[in-house]
Amino acid sequence: MTLTTLNALCPLDGRYHSKTASLGPVFSEYGLIRHRIKVEIEWLKHLAEHPGISELDPFASEDVSFLDAIVSDFSEQDAARIKEIESTTNHDVKAVEYFLKESLARRPALLPAAEFVHFACTSEDINNLSYAMMIKQGRDDFMLPLMDRLIDSVSGFARQHADVAMLSRTHGQTASPTTVGKEFGNFAYRFKHVRQQVADVVIEGKINGAVGNYNAHVVAYPDIDWPGFARVFLDDLGITQHPMTTQIEPHDYIAELSHALIRFNTVLKDLNRDIWGYISLGYFGQRMVEGEVGSSTMPHKVNPIDFENSEGNLGIANAIFGFFADKLPVSRWQRDLSDSTVLRNLGLGFGYSVVALESTLKGLGKLNVNHVRLREDLDQSLEVLAEAIQTVMRRYGVEAPYEKLKALTRGRRLDQATLNAFIETLDIPESARRDLLALTPATYIGNATDAATRFLD
Repeated sequence: MTLTTLNALCPLDGRYHSKTASLGPVFSEYGLIRHRIKVEIEWLKHLAEHPGISELDPFASEDVSFLDAIVSDFSEQDAARIKEIESTTNHDVKAVEYFLKESLARRPALLPAAEFVHFACTSEDINNLSYAMMIKQGRDDFMLPLMDRLIDSVSGFARQHADVAMLSRTHGQTASPTTVGKEFGNFAYRFKHVRQQVADVVIEGKINGAVGNYNAHVVAYPDIDWPGFARVFLDDLGITQHPMTTQIEPHDYIAELSHALIRFNTVLKDLNRDIWGYISLGYFGQRMVEGEVGSSTMPHKVNPIDFENSEGNLGIANAIFGFFADKLPVSRWQRDLSDSTVLRNLGLGFGYSVVALESTLKGLGKLNVNHVRLREDLDQSLEVLAEAIQTVMRRYGVEAPYEKLKALTRGRRLDQATLNAFIETLDIPESARRDLLALTPATYIGNATDAATRFLD
């Protein structure tokens, strides 16, 4: 059976392929091989630039162009050739080395450089840097831009509805009012905070040999400052040198990034659930799409499917990232291979996060505020003014203010006449009485309008 989006085992390659196809060149096996090719070529070029390696002459500009073209023109056919070589070697990185030697053989001027391909490297030197570049690209080119789109959308909603009063629900019960904008501003602030933590994770790598001591390097060229030479190389790749490793880069930064992504996804899950609840209350409506069906049997349904889809995919993403953070920093002695198969699944965590973000963004694009329903709920919830009234009573020394309001309001709905009659009995200044009589749930919003946009810029 030919692989299609209909028979793909993973929904990221099936149902959600349109949302995740752009991740394929980064996180697929082709992507991994392509990154390995880049690391090997850049290391070879870097070696040729060191005057202490006299056996390797500096490359002419045409030779550098040839080497660079191996990376820039790397194709699926090239990757297939490497897989063909691997079928003999049963070693994926050695297959890359042999492929590059085949490529250099097509250019006689580069033949003397052939044995400097993969020079002094262990496979993990190549792999850890390949994964580091994949992770960096996945974060910088996909996750951060999507996070920024979400922050812009949520911030826009906060600005647009900064002064739209809304009844709060603490413990699911009516509570002191807020505004729609303030609640979205709260999420925007949280997203911005965690987004920065994701961006600040330092991507680390190493190229220091079989057990992290530059053993072979020092034997071959004892006079070269290999740690310094490696640091410059890693800087050129956009990766920070991890100065102390075994055979493997310890993956602590992957755990750190995984935890940061989990936190961002958790805030997004919280937003999805809140919006779901507000839709259920009728506070928000959803723009209908021509031809869409909400239920196979109930024609009236307009379900919050985008937010539900996002929540489900966030659960999968966070489970994967949680496993990465728990598993990858643990390796027996100087190296075991249990991380190898796990790292091949990095794209799943990113992929499910991308699907979730796209789903929430789609849902936000269809969301509208039901002003009538918001005002109706506020007007029917006079009991939420009990907090304000008893606080003013405290100011003016009225005895047992909390207890009196509790007796008047707890577990019951108030009408305006009953509330006004109570206020009229209070021994407080007339100006304070007038203010309380004029107070409504819709105006009892504190500084919510200002808070809605205070931290958006």
